[in-house]
Amino acid sequence: MNELIGRVFHFEKSIFPASSELFGKLATHGQSPKALMISCADSRIVPEQIMQAQPGDLFVCRNAGNIVPTYSTHNGGVTSTVEYAVVALGVSDIIVCGHSDCGAMKALADPTGLEAMPNVAGWLRNGTAAEHIVSTCHPELTGSERVRAITLENIIAQIAHLRTHPSVAAGIARGEITLHGWFVDIHAGQVLGLDGETGEFVALREDRELPVALRAKARIATELAEAAE
Repeated sequence: MNELIGRVFHFEKSIFPASSELFGKLATHGQSPKALMISCADSRIVPEQIMQAQPGDLFVCRNAGNIVPTYSTHNGGVTSTVEYAVVALGVSDIIVCGHSDCGAMKALADPTGLEAMPNVAGWLRNGTAAEHIVSTCHPELTGSERVRAITLENIIAQIAHLRTHPSVAAGIARGEITLHGWFVDIHAGQVLGLDGETGEFVALREDRELPVALRAKARIATELAEAAE
């Protein structure tokens, strides 16, 4: 802990003075982040570091398993954060970010020991679909391969949950929100992105178009329905 406190002093003495103009602007004019990232709380994953983000660039929500519960009227931290990011801050991009060697996903794969953590067990039920998909569609997978598959399916499942939130659903219908699904491979130092058209996770590369789970595009279903009447 003393080491961490020492870093606080370093921030006060060196980091803050070097970026005083930026912090002053943020303090005066408020924040206008470019994206909302919903990531795992794992200490090995630092969203700002992965995106090389400066203060004010990224609105972050972290929890065990990068989970987004389906929308309900019951108040919750993730739901409130998503709503605030979309309605108040007007973010146009939302990223659900999972990672390799995730403890939450290991618990989904093998719940042994969760009886001592009832709240964790309850929270992870939001990822049940991911485990069920892998168990029924890929029963041959075991060990780390099974955990990795569950992690990838969980990202897809949480994006689906995200779309049940009214603010997000409305933004998607207006063509104002793009959804992303990312997987950070800690061992390889690589980020994979979900291509919503192919259903595959592909490596992010400078010379390739960024893969997205759902591109911003206004919905025309209502217009077509009206034209058919």
